[in-house]
Parts: sequence; C-alpha cells; structure tokens
Amino acid sequence: MPKNVSVDELKAKAKELRINIIKTANYAGSGHVGGSLSCADMLTALYFKYLNVDKDNPDMFERDRFILSKGHCALAYVPCLAMAGFVPMSSLETFNHYESAYGMHPDSRKIRGCDASTGSLGHGLPMGVGMALGLRYQGVNDAKVVVLMGDGEQNEGSVWEAAMAGAHYKLKNLIAIVDRNKLMIDGPTESVMGIDPIDKKYEAFGWYAINCEGNDMESVDKALAEAWAYDGDKPVAIISHTEKGYGVKRFQGKVPWHYGSMNSDLYKEAIADIEAL
Repeated sequence: MPKNVSVDELKAKAKELRINIIKTANYAGSGHVGGSLSCADMLTALYFKYLNVDKDNPDMFERDRFILSKGHCALAYVPCLAMAGFVPMSSLETFNHYESAYGMHPDSRKIRGCDASTGSLGHGLPMGVGMALGLRYQGVNDAKVVVLMGDGEQNEGSVWEAAMAGAHYKLKNLIAIVDRNKLMIDGPTESVMGIDPIDKKYEAFGWYAINCEGNDMESVDKALAEAWAYDGDKPVAIISHTEKGYGVKRFQGKVPWHYGSMNSDLYKEAIADIEAL
C-alpha cells in the first residue's frame, strides 16, 4: 500500500536527491551524472511513497524488490538509499574510493537494502522475471518487483527475452520502468539503434504500458499509482519520458554528460541550478 506522501513532499525529496547526486559525484571525482539526474524523480517516488521496504528490516521476506538495471546510475541509487535510512549519509563521501562499499555499479553483497548487483546492461529484467516468479511460487502475492532500465539498454536482446517470459507467465507483480531520456553513451538512441515506439513494443509483447513525464512529479506519481492499482494479468511497463541531466542546465540533453567530472565552479553552478528548481 503506497504511503500518504504528497506530490510537494516528493518534489522536495527529489531536489534533495539531485543535490546529493552532485555532492556524491564531487566526492567520487566523477560519475554518471546525466542518467542519474534523469531518473531522480522516479527513484524518489518509489522509495518515499510506493515501495514496501523497511530500513530497519531490509531483508524482510514480504518486501517489494527493486532492481536498478541501469546500474551505472548507482550515483543516484546509493544517495537515495542513504536518504531513506538504509546506509549512513556520511558514507557517501567514500563513493568509488578504495575499499568503499560503493562502486560505480551497485553490489548487493555490500550495500544494505540493495536487492541486486547490476551494471552489465540487459540483466535486470531477466532477474526481475525470476524474482517475480519466485515470489509467486512461495505464496508472496502482495510483493512487487520493480526494475528500472535505461532506454539504451533496450538494445539488449535479453530484455526482450525477459519481456516475453514476463508476459507468458502473467507476472502482474512485475513493473518495468524505462528511463526514456533519449540519449545513450554513444549518442541519441534513435540514431544509434531506434527503439520507438517503445510503449507499443511492450504492448505487442503482452505488457500493460503506461507513459509518464518522468521529470514531472505529478505525472510520475500518477503513473506509479496506476501501476500499483493495476489488477489485470499482465506485467506493467512504465515509459518515463525524461531529459538526461535534468536539473543542471549545463548537463541537460548533453551526450558528454553521460559520465563526467566537475571543477569547483561547475559544482557550485550545478548546486545553484538544482536549488532554483
């Protein structure tokens, strides 16, 4: 059952997460800032309203599961877990440092509250199918499995094999979210390997598809509410239309900011842009 949290409260948390993304990238010296900023609203809504998870009992069996399939955006995921109380905020200062629990991709053996080690793109949805099917077999009928993917990741054949399996097994407890920021490491997705119309493709594979504006919290909240309330026999795909680097003017819609580092002036500029949102 989603928590009673307002859109305004979620907006404030998303702004806080974006600031923590920039701070963590600064601690690390660099990071995947573009895709981390684009998915910040969705991560915020999931962890502060929709996911049934417990910071005091992160391994409770009846919990919802979350898989960050676009594992290179641990720069957003780890600060979100810290804000939600799973790991200490002070530990963000170690991000990607020697012997830190946090690398550029998440390791479930080291990060409290992390359900899956990810980073090799195309693996998250197959894992999600396995988790969702396993929960059904074990009689955990109310828990959901949520997988957040990148749009460039849709080029991976394993995504579509998993999509077929999810529909075949009628995994209504499975929600796949595509962060549709339209850019990947090599350039615009439609130039590198076109994926549109992505919503129609998921529907053709037997999924229930929902579109939302992923950098508009009201739209994100509405889409997740619809996904949580869905009572059909299909898995749900949310196409979250975002802008890479959203919140920092210098980063928005820029391919080079898939991964980058900031000098002190750019760091201050990025924080100021987010504070002005």
